[in-house]
Amino acid sequence: MILSCQNIEKSFAGEPILRGVSMHLEKGEKAALTGLNGCGKSTLMKIITGLESADSGLVTLAKDTSVGYLAQVQEITGDETIYDTLMAAKKDLFLEEERLRSLEKAMKHAQGEDLDRLMEDYTALTHQFELHDGYAARSEIEGVFRGLGFADADRDRQLSTLSGGQKTRVALGRILLESPDLLLLDEPTNHLDMDSIAWLESYLSAFRGAVLVVSHDRYFLDRVVTKVIEIENGKALSYEGNYTVFSQKKELVRHAELLAYQKQQNEIRHQEEVIKKLKQFNREKSIRRAESREKALDKIGRLDKPAGPDAQMQLSLHPRIESGKDVLEAKHISKSFDQLTLFTDQSFLIRRGERIAVIGKNGTGKTTLLKMINHLESCDTGSFSYGSKVQIGYFDQEHQQLNMENTIFGEISDAYPTLTNTEIRNVLAAFLFTGDDVFQPIKTLSGGEQGRVSLAKLMLSEANFLLLDEPTNHLDAQSREILEDALTSYTGTILYVSHDRYFINRTATRILELTGGRFVNYIGNYDYYLEKKEELSALHQEDAEDEKISSSKAAWQNQKQIQAEKRKIENEIRGTEEKIAKLEDRIRAIDAEFELPETGTNLARCQELSKEREAASTELDALYAHWEEVAGAE
Repeated sequence: MILSCQNIEKSFAGEPILRGVSMHLEKGEKAALTGLNGCGKSTLMKIITGLESADSGLVTLAKDTSVGYLAQVQEITGDETIYDTLMAAKKDLFLEEERLRSLEKAMKHAQGEDLDRLMEDYTALTHQFELHDGYAARSEIEGVFRGLGFADADRDRQLSTLSGGQKTRVALGRILLESPDLLLLDEPTNHLDMDSIAWLESYLSAFRGAVLVVSHDRYFLDRVVTKVIEIENGKALSYEGNYTVFSQKKELVRHAELLAYQKQQNEIRHQEEVIKKLKQFNREKSIRRAESREKALDKIGRLDKPAGPDAQMQLSLHPRIESGKDVLEAKHISKSFDQLTLFTDQSFLIRRGERIAVIGKNGTGKTTLLKMINHLESCDTGSFSYGSKVQIGYFDQEHQQLNMENTIFGEISDAYPTLTNTEIRNVLAAFLFTGDDVFQPIKTLSGGEQGRVSLAKLMLSEANFLLLDEPTNHLDAQSREILEDALTSYTGTILYVSHDRYFINRTATRILELTGGRFVNYIGNYDYYLEKKEELSALHQEDAEDEKISSSKAAWQNQKQIQAEKRKIENEIRGTEEKIAKLEDRIRAIDAEFELPETGTNLARCQELSKEREAASTELDALYAHWEEVAGAE
């Protein structure tokens, strides 16, 4: 075992954050630390590194364990260049290399015992140098430099001239090159594009040390971690497997906890009713029995209600009117800024009901495209044609749609005056604003918090064509899932930019990759894009004109077929889930009726209920099997 945390407690301003957190990591193990925003993930990281002290509890590291820690905000600056900073991570190896060169020179002129001694030193140092992969050091530095998205022009850039995101990338590169025994990474993918994230996944998968990572990038976690440690209600619980496996297991655990909680609540209510009745008899014997039951009830270890999605927090999006079949056609559009050409002579067509993800490296023009469609940027050449009855709803990262003088609650209330207070609060809760938080002035919020307000506001709009720029930024996993469910059931059209590959995989029916100044079309989700990228890229190179999105009849027919099949599967899944929910409700009702005193004395009713429950359970098992089969084909 390389790391152990035992009963870690931590409070801020009297508010407990961590309440007896215990977890451990084995050597070489790669684990995710997950939980709702504010649950204490980053705090636990800092406690492990010693940057924060725990109120109580113990952190134990294996003897001589080296630790590398990447915080969300890196305070690195100075006159050093990016490349020199990365080189410094291997300075001990380069000193060894210099010593080897010195020994080689000395051996040329030495004789006898002096030569023997130098050769012995040289052999020992060479062995040590090879043991630490010294000959591969420069190659590794170059690989990390390019893997994290830096170009040749960045080699001599000084740290003091970099943005916060660039500094974080440099810090990440330096930590990786130091090759510690334990890597602690807090949101390492925040400032990386998709290619760099894919590179980091490969790097960490091959990394020999242990890794503990905090990340909202669920696709990244699926490919890197083999264990998920969730912090919930101040406690930690570990699940073996990647993020998807964790989600499945977590739902089963939550369901079991909810059943146990409901059963206990039913028992508590039953006992309270009995106590109430005994007291109403107002007899000494009855009162003593009531007091005895009260004492027994007080000794019960009350179960907390399991945290989980609240039915009131589910978002439902419905366009007010339906647009025409053709929503948007881009005709020969081009866009440049100064000497930077983003794209030239590009055309594509968007049809009603599509959910299209625009992907590509940072700086290729994805956000600019959304602004052009929304008339916030002009085309250099070409034009956009909008279909009939198209109404645009726009989410931008600069939050220009918000009144900074409003409170959060007032912003939603002003925009949608027909909503009740409860409805507004439910929507805001889905985007992490609860209690008195909803009365904060928007101008006092962070950029991420303003983004969540903008997104909540947009989700209530009745637009039929949504333009979304990085909609999942600053959302925790539960809020992202709520948004994903809302978008997949949305009957309008969506065009969005996102680096969240899990989100893309769940929501996209088509992908436009902006690469080399061209839009390349992939009809499917992110997994399909990865599978078909090389094949379709080759087809584009062979006959670019035939593959233009706007004129590719075969592609459109294929898309229609895929969407029709997907809708059929989605409808089948939805129908099965509704049947499962009804049966589960009925089984719970039967169980509740079994607990009634009058049922226990009615043999005929007990037999009737037993037969009904057995039949319902059999049918429920069959429905679960059918659901797994259909969901697997999705």
